[in-house]
Amino acid sequence: MANYFVTGIGTGIGKTLVSSILTEKLNADYWKPIQAGDLDVSDSLTVQDLLTNTKTVIHPERYRLNTPASPHYAAKLDGIEINLNDFTLPQTENNLIIEGAGGIMVPLNEKELLLDLIIKLDVAVILISQNYLGSINHTLLSVNLLKQHHIKIKGIIFNGDENTETQRYILQYTGCKFLGHIPTISSINKESVVGAGKYLSL
Repeated sequence: MANYFVTGIGTGIGKTLVSSILTEKLNADYWKPIQAGDLDVSDSLTVQDLLTNTKTVIHPERYRLNTPASPHYAAKLDGIEINLNDFTLPQTENNLIIEGAGGIMVPLNEKELLLDLIIKLDVAVILISQNYLGSINHTLLSVNLLKQHHIKIKGIIFNGDENTETQRYILQYTGCKFLGHIPTISSINKESVVGAGKYLSL
């Protein structure tokens, strides 16, 4: 069974949507270690609502923070501090999709970043990129950081509007595997999540 940590080159690039598609395609379990804000419409609930398979288990978040902000700040507002020792992979005999919060360098506390959580969990990363002005820079920085810390990169998924030249350059420069391009989905629902699985190759 495989464990994949889904992270992105920034915030708001579709990690939850892609995590839903991956979870559905692989009939995997899903885990969001940290939820900051939107607790009544959390990413875990969103993923659950978009799945059709009956095999997936949605594992509970380790931290549920009240404010939609950087985890370190949201935790501070709640009067707590995120501790890396509190995180262990959920027990499952299934594939597991783990969704991060924000980008790789998002702070969890005063000294540790999401990067440190990935290292602690010791899982391969699926990096979500999106084609916009500056995305080449952001993607290359993210890949270089992961490689610097000897983190295995399963590959890159491009989400949203397509730019074949941007994708070509990123893939040839990084040497990362192309896992697919998910075109913009106008209506996100169970059917479109199932259908989008055809765009991915793991």
